[in-house]
Amino acid sequence: LRANMGLFGNKKKKKEAAPTTQESIEQLRDLEDQLLKKQNYLERKIQEEVATAVKHGTANKKEALKALNRKRQHEKNLAQTFGTLQTIEFQRNSLENASSNVEVLKVMSGASKSLKNALNGMNEDDVHNMMEDIAEQKDLAEEIGNAISSPAGFQAAFDDDELLAELEALELEDFDKEYGQQVDSTPLPSLPDVPSRVMTGASSSSVASSSKKKVDDDLEALTNWASDGQVMKL
Repeated sequence: LRANMGLFGNKKKKKEAAPTTQESIEQLRDLEDQLLKKQNYLERKIQEEVATAVKHGTANKKEALKALNRKRQHEKNLAQTFGTLQTIEFQRNSLENASSNVEVLKVMSGASKSLKNALNGMNEDDVHNMMEDIAEQKDLAEEIGNAISSPAGFQAAFDDDELLAELEALELEDFDKEYGQQVDSTPLPSLPDVPSRVMTGASSSSVASSSKKKVDDDLEALTNWASDGQVMKL
């Protein structure tokens, strides 16, 4: 039994597992909160002791000195608390930065592996060859598109002289339509009235000559109107 006790008693205790980085950060934050509360408490106590010392003053030096002595003790504790807070804050910041750096390294490592898998063993020469093939295929596609969209075969079936003759014919047809409508819509000039009775002597001869000249002028005007296609005002 003693041997068995010695056997089990000499066994080394298992080491406790170290807390994770996040657990340590949380513990440090809790400790910071406790120390901040202590700091606020000590600051209030210092103010109270100062008020007590002022209250007693020289009238009660004994109590005033006790109050000042307690104030100095509180100030000493406050300084220690402040120093501890700074140390804990520094350690917590270091752990947080280390944790962030570890996460960044993990992400970068994963991204590097993903990039390697994406490249799948390709090298620089393979990439250049692939880009050259893409450029050649693009040029070929453009040439095919241009050949399909170009109406070269249809243009060769028509002669320029034939097309010009057709254009002139169209222009003449349009001209005839425009001026033909104008001539049809233009009223004929009114002819002079013929005298209802024949005058005698010199007066009749003069009137006949004047009437004949008037008729000749009217006929000439009518001829000009018919040839020019314009309206002549008499």
